[in-house]
Amino acid sequence: MAVEAAHWRFTVDDYHKMAEAGILGEDDPVELIDGEVVQMSPIGSRHVASLGLANATVHAQIPRGTVFIISQSPIRLDENSEPEPDLTVLRSRADHYVVALPTPEDVLLIIEVADS
Repeated sequence: MAVEAAHWRFTVDDYHKMAEAGILGEDDPVELIDGEVVQMSPIGSRHVASLGLANATVHAQIPRGTVFIISQSPIRLDENSEPEPDLTVLRSRADHYVVALPTPEDVLLIIEVADS
């Protein structure tokens, strides 16, 4: 008889509380996707090179000061998802996203690098 493993769904607030409590470390390669804490693949040299090239290309094409560009930083999509895309182009905002994380309304472009 097969036994199904229990799955727990978390909110973004739960996810942050786990980090504050030390359950999740700052350098743990995880993201909150649809309420599940998902372990991300290690970043290898191909990933680093691809992200560097994408970053350089985006910076070369967009006039300075017109947008805000972040790398591997969280975007709060909703109450259950806070992924960290490899490269995100955001609407320019006076606070430079110090007051609150970007939301879908702020996103102009997301680039996710994958080796497979």
